[in-house]
Amino acid sequence: MMRKQFDAQLEELHNELILMGSLIEEAIAGAVRALVKQDKEMARSVIAFDSRIDAKEKEIEALCLRIILQRHPVAGDLRTISSALKIITDMERIGDQAADISEIALHLAGSPYIKKLERISMMADRTARMVTGAVDAFVKRDLAKVQEVVETDDVVDRLFTTVKDDLVVLIAEDISHGSQAMDLLMVAKYFERIGDHAENIAEWVEYAITGTHRRNLLG
Repeated sequence: MMRKQFDAQLEELHNELILMGSLIEEAIAGAVRALVKQDKEMARSVIAFDSRIDAKEKEIEALCLRIILQRHPVAGDLRTISSALKIITDMERIGDQAADISEIALHLAGSPYIKKLERISMMADRTARMVTGAVDAFVKRDLAKVQEVVETDDVVDRLFTTVKDDLVVLIAEDISHGSQAMDLLMVAKYFERIGDHAENIAEWVEYAITGTHRRNLLG
């Protein structure tokens, strides 16, 4: 009976993580739309939406602590719960960065862009997929998915380098492009950080499954 109740709480934890992941995906998608479409209302919406992500983090944190206090989990179960606490911290930071991107989008709205945003949009797409994949890996205990997320971060890093190099060329060609170029570089940097957080999530999933963290953060 006790195990059944514990499994029900773990299932609730999984569902809450999936929900927080969907909130993060929504925030990223909104930030991209605000940026690409120069949509001020969407930008404001994403900035306000960050409070929902913060609230969800607190709810999941409370659930994890409640499980620990009530069930006194050990071994693999304790790793699962402690990993979830790490995961939601990275998720909350992703929400912050989506809001930061939207702040920049709000600032840039109304001015023509000095370059097309295809590669930045590609970064957004890849990072959103990384978040989805990392949460899916946690729920399904899927190490192959973990590796896929980790490898995708290298793709995001390469896209960031390309965006940076393109913007440097634009500034060299016309110094008046400097201010917007720096704003777009910050946007790309935020997406790179989102990728880093998604990779962190995947690595904590790996720890939950195997008991080993590839960066030896627990040693």
